Amino acid sequence: MDHRDTLLAVIKGWGMRGRWYTALGLNVVLGVPAVIPIWMLYYIAATWKDPEPTENDGLAVVVVGFGSVAAACGFLWWAANRSLARRTRLSQPQYWLLSGLGTLLPTAVLICLAA
Repeated sequence: MDHRDTLLAVIKGWGMRGRWYTALGLNVVLGVPAVIPIWMLYYIAATWKDPEPTENDGLAVVVVGFGSVAAACGFLWWAANRSLARRTRLSQPQYWLLSGLGTLLPTAVLICLAA
């Protein structure tokens, strides 16, 4: 078995196995408004150890404010994907990996455009 046979086996076994393009399309569309909660989570992670000197209220306000929005968006993302995950022929790990990468795609494009 050479490298072409291995590549074809991967394509047949994963990429073309179900309606992966529906899951990818849904998650790219969901990833557009998800840019804001992803940025919020990045902000919390970046300022966790060393907050700005002008943030007199502490990080608790940021975690409660941004964290609740990010949690609500995460719940909506999970709810939208849960029903589609059951209907696709992809395995669960494959589906959730594709969904996560599809959701992060708009954020990655914006980071590349900003650089």
